Amino acid sequence: MTKAYIPYGVYWSTPFAKWQGSIAHLNSIRLAAVCARRMLDERKVANGLIDLGILGITNPQLGSFYGLPWLTGMLGLASVPGPTVQQACATSARALQMAAAEVALGSAKCALVVTADRCSNGPIVHYPDPTAPGGNGHTEKWVMDNFGHDPYAKNAMIDTAENVARRVGVGTAEMNEVVLQRHAQYQDALADGRAFQKRYMQDVAITDAGFRKTSGTLAGDEGVFPTSAAGLAKLKPVKPDGTVTFGTQTHPADGNAGTLVTTRDLARELATDKAVQIELLGFGQARVDKGHMPMAPAPAALAALRQAGLTMKEVDAVKTHNPFAVNDIAFARETGFALDRMNNYGSSLIWGHPQGPTGMRSVIELIEELVLRGGGTGVFSGCAAGDSAMALVLRVSSAR
Repeated sequence: MTKAYIPYGVYWSTPFAKWQGSIAHLNSIRLAAVCARRMLDERKVANGLIDLGILGITNPQLGSFYGLPWLTGMLGLASVPGPTVQQACATSARALQMAAAEVALGSAKCALVVTADRCSNGPIVHYPDPTAPGGNGHTEKWVMDNFGHDPYAKNAMIDTAENVARRVGVGTAEMNEVVLQRHAQYQDALADGRAFQKRYMQDVAITDAGFRKTSGTLAGDEGVFPTSAAGLAKLKPVKPDGTVTFGTQTHPADGNAGTLVTTRDLARELATDKAVQIELLGFGQARVDKGHMPMAPAPAALAALRQAGLTMKEVDAVKTHNPFAVNDIAFARETGFALDRMNNYGSSLIWGHPQGPTGMRSVIELIEELVLRGGGTGVFSGCAAGDSAMALVLRVSSAR
């Protein structure tokens, strides 16, 4: 056990907006500061309680060189230090692991963990090379080029899904069934006027790029695609002789999410329901064969469970970052956790993939699912660039 806790209700996620959608023009760090300040004010968290900040962000933006100090400065936490973390889609799990370690070691008492990203309008970076002919350098489209090419494995992200589909023997029809199931689970989160999402989700004011003039509100995810068996069956694989269609993979998105990680006593004091206790039990990571990224979440989850002294049979709920439907199929086959039991209320396959905050939203939804169940043990695991993954185990129980 890490001796680190999340105060119930002291977290948030924005809706996730589609690629080039409503918040594509907003600086992610500035927007995250607005959202974090609102959460801290609504939960009546005094600035003086926070002694560590961790910012997770994967796509550079204007000013992001200053990262966490800029964020905490905007929040009125000018004396709060901490790192800026970038580990692709494992960023949220890594940031939570770092916060839990600091609290467990006693080097921090209350950490604010903020994850923010914008896949839209990613930077175009020029790397000078004075030794090249004419001094020409190399230009990289940060988001698109890295989605399309792993410099070590020499493949695109979609190639990793095709490699795993071949290895585990999965075809398009089976992937389509998973998508339909995940889409149905997401509808449960929209029931009763989005009652589940409103337990944690924060509306976003759509402003101009200077955060001055408000033109609307982003209330609910933007970019979730209508899904039906007939519609999925019409889609052709993206690659020749492949199995993965645009319907069986996620879409890039924008958004932010965050939480506090603190001691047991302070978590109980700050919680919106003091009868609920959320303990971080363990973390794990894994790296699999080159070009087989969707296989990594399963061994990462099993590693996290080993650290927590648990087995998959003791797990009540699972959330995965599943950029491809084949991720969940591979996870279920290796761990034995049933496909239809994981990802209740939604997952990144449906609501999109802003990278840094993707895992954080999943963890928050995992907590809320376990609260509705009356408590239990949950696992989050998600793949990341470089055929890697990171996972965590938490327990929701009575604080009494």
